[in-house]
Amino acid sequence: MSEPFFHLQPTHNPHRWYLPIDPKICVGPPDKCFMFGGVGLASAIRAMEQTCERPVVWATAQYLSFARPPSVVDLDVWVPAHGKSNSQARVIGHVGDKEIFTVNAALGQRDNEISQTWLKAPDVPAPMDCPLREHWRDQRDMLHGRLQTRVAYGQDRKTGTLSPDGRSILWIRPTPGITIDRAMLAVIADFVPSGIGSALGRAAGGNSLDNTIRYCQFVPTEWVLCDIHVQAIHGGFAHGSMSMFAQTGELLATASQSLILRIHDTAK
Repeated sequence: MSEPFFHLQPTHNPHRWYLPIDPKICVGPPDKCFMFGGVGLASAIRAMEQTCERPVVWATAQYLSFARPPSVVDLDVWVPAHGKSNSQARVIGHVGDKEIFTVNAALGQRDNEISQTWLKAPDVPAPMDCPLREHWRDQRDMLHGRLQTRVAYGQDRKTGTLSPDGRSILWIRPTPGITIDRAMLAVIADFVPSGIGSALGRAAGGNSLDNTIRYCQFVPTEWVLCDIHVQAIHGGFAHGSMSMFAQTGELLATASQSLILRIHDTAK
């Protein structure tokens, strides 16, 4: 039996869920850690899918504030439109009266014989043939310690490797016992900021302002191949996207983000 990456809990109200915040789903300095934004999106997706009993087609999160342990995030699901084959839903995640994130989504599935993909997986070495990417902070007991990342192209924090095309490619998987499902893809989608450092050739990253994920076909996979493109940095903000593929090459989802730029080195 697989272990959940986060522990979203139901209540007596089918439109109200809650998520206990502990360091295992947090990032940042250990004394000031906060819930990883992708976990907020993933928990909202799971809450909406359970409430509406339909799969999410796309979802977009706006991150408004931080949730820190040992707080509890309440997730309220609103479904203003529920049709024959699709629903439009919204989640507000809050700690008490403080809003942490808002997620809007469409859910549903229709019978249609057309299934075609034009975006192809990049040709890179297999996961175990790629070097392990260590997080710059010691985060073994936090979220980054529960994910293994291997670099197929463009990222090396230690040497400040510059990726002139703003592109980096990672293999990512959760620790053994955690299944990659649609919610887990939403967590992985929040790794777009990891491409900022290689795009600049500096130790850099950012705080996500938003995260949008669009689901394609889903197939079981041990690793997710993440093709990250940093498209622009201007005025203290960065914009990037990610395409996520199964090990067997199927396009699982696409994602995009804007974020506040953070420079961690002292280079001028």
